Amino acid sequence: MKKRNQFSLALLGLMALSISSCAEKEDNNTINEPSPFATVSDKMTFKVDTLYTEFESPWGMTWLPDGRMLVVERKGEILVFKNDQFTGEKLTGVPETREVNQAGMLDITLHPDYANNGWLYLAYSRPEGDGDVLVISRAKLDGNNMHSVEEIFVCGPEWKGGRHFGSRIVFDNAGYLYFSNGDKGSRPANAQELDNDHGKIHRIKDDGSIPEDNPFVNTPGANPSIWTYGNRNPQGMVYDKENDRLWSVEHGPKGGDELNLIEKGKNYGWPVISYGINYDGTILTELTEKEGMEQPVTYWVPSIATCGMTLVTSDKYPAWKGNILVAGLAGQQVARVELDGTQYVGEEKLLDGIGRVRQVSQSPDGYIYALVEATGLLVKLIPQSS
Repeated sequence: MKKRNQFSLALLGLMALSISSCAEKEDNNTINEPSPFATVSDKMTFKVDTLYTEFESPWGMTWLPDGRMLVVERKGEILVFKNDQFTGEKLTGVPETREVNQAGMLDITLHPDYANNGWLYLAYSRPEGDGDVLVISRAKLDGNNMHSVEEIFVCGPEWKGGRHFGSRIVFDNAGYLYFSNGDKGSRPANAQELDNDHGKIHRIKDDGSIPEDNPFVNTPGANPSIWTYGNRNPQGMVYDKENDRLWSVEHGPKGGDELNLIEKGKNYGWPVISYGINYDGTILTELTEKEGMEQPVTYWVPSIATCGMTLVTSDKYPAWKGNILVAGLAGQQVARVELDGTQYVGEEKLLDGIGRVRQVSQSPDGYIYALVEATGLLVKLIPQSS
């Protein structure tokens, strides 16, 4: 059974109002003493430290080696934080985007060898033809100025409406870049067709070129960047460096959100199989499984509207190590998913009622942060001693 840990919305509201005027400075080798605002979960006690409350629609975050944290707003801004405080600064030179529904500035990450090559990667939409396209670009920073912007991959064809654009970017141990792109909503069949880039997870080199061992490189008519297909709208991805595994979460329709282990060349079934139904309550498909199509590791009915995700590897959360944390939009939560290798064990609801959690990430110094839209929050989970 999936476990649920409820706690007071009033308490969360109080914490949301109690912004730290100066962020706590914890020694990396210590755990804070219990706070009167501590939350007791199934396996850990933690405090929610609210760092910022004025976001509109934040989507992604990353940390630079100098300690700055960059947070992406979908409308096309990238805010600069330092020492858990907003500096009041935003990056300049950011490529233009068009915010339409779920399209806009969507993700940001660093090249694994950023210290030497300085490449920063972005996923965003921009106008093209009579619609919009998802673009993967790379750029460099000089202080807060973004420059040398290069579009390294443009997804096609363009699409109207701004729905189901994904998109997350991750790198693996070999330096390959994976990014997700949704099926664009109005035509689910995109996900099963290999001649378009929609409803897929893609694998490219860091300069946008195509690896020779991609699964469909030699398939006539197939787009060679495709790594997997049959993915409805994957808005979360994380790479497990220790075990060389790629994980993704994707939105189902009404029900049927999925956690998937992403493997080369596989078909994840959308829209042929699903645990969800149409938004009007009618049957989408009679099938929940089919030969040649992958089953999710777990799924959510009703939907929590899965979004960003992270894998806990930090010693700061010893009882959560190896767990996947999944942001929930409609669920207004972070789902802590326990795994035994690649098998689902159980689940706990964290931060219940905090708002629409768009992204959850682990910082280089090992702390868990979450971005929440509507309530506009940036929060940090601080472990407490028992």
